[in-house]
Amino acid sequence: MHHHNHYYGHAHILARYCGLDEENPPRIRGYLQHGWNVGDGYNPTHEFFDGATRFVWSPAVARRGYALGRRNYHVVGAPWLYLMQQEPTLGFFDEETEEPVEREGTLFFLFHGWEGGKITGDHQRLIDEIRETEEGPVTFSLYYTEYNRPEIRAAYHDAGFDVISFGGRGFSYVGTDPLFLYKQLAAMRRHKRVAANRLSTAIFYGVAAGAEVAVYGDPMLMEGEDPRFGGNARVQRLWPEMTRKVIDQQTAAQITDHELGRRFVMPPREIKRVMFDGSNE
Repeated sequence: MHHHNHYYGHAHILARYCGLDEENPPRIRGYLQHGWNVGDGYNPTHEFFDGATRFVWSPAVARRGYALGRRNYHVVGAPWLYLMQQEPTLGFFDEETEEPVEREGTLFFLFHGWEGGKITGDHQRLIDEIRETEEGPVTFSLYYTEYNRPEIRAAYHDAGFDVISFGGRGFSYVGTDPLFLYKQLAAMRRHKRVAANRLSTAIFYGVAAGAEVAVYGDPMLMEGEDPRFGGNARVQRLWPEMTRKVIDQQTAAQITDHELGRRFVMPPREIKRVMFDGSNE
């Protein structure tokens, strides 16, 4: 199994869905898309073994890959949708009192870097715009790469935001928090709005989780950001309906269903047959 398949606990979620060992998920036969992007679902420098299957979320991703001369795509839908099926009530009820939780406030996601690239931008400008835009409390979500940078964490904490992180995605099978998406789902279901300074995976997850969404603010820059997919400018050209402070929820739901591949979600037996090596019966 390629270690990218473990990112965010994706392999663990799908193994649980199939009734397999979720703590030590069996090998996935191929490469699983681990985040939304405007290319073929993968980093443009990602190397593949010849003949490997590329498990992607939507046919749009596969079409873009075919246009680049790549092959062996299999559309399976986003692991997020499989998690939501398994956790229909997570986040909707208080864990101690079991009383329903009323959604309030905004969960804001900062565009993030990764181990090989840091982000730069005007954090104070973004803070000011969030204050001008959002009603109610703001919870600020930092990816672990930014959460571990004290100056960024302090900027949003000192602004009065509740600053959180959902954990690490892991690398080479080390440091993966298999509950990463569980925690994110619970948080999204407790907030009325989910916002970000770039259209990103989190926005589509927020729509799927029933939240209002918004995209605004300084989009930030990342060191070494690969220009081959067109960057944030291309995103704004292709999805103008999804890059606003007020986004029509019906439109957002239609786009989200398409990008996450909702109609391609498979039953457990099919996922087990297609994806997990040696676990066909």
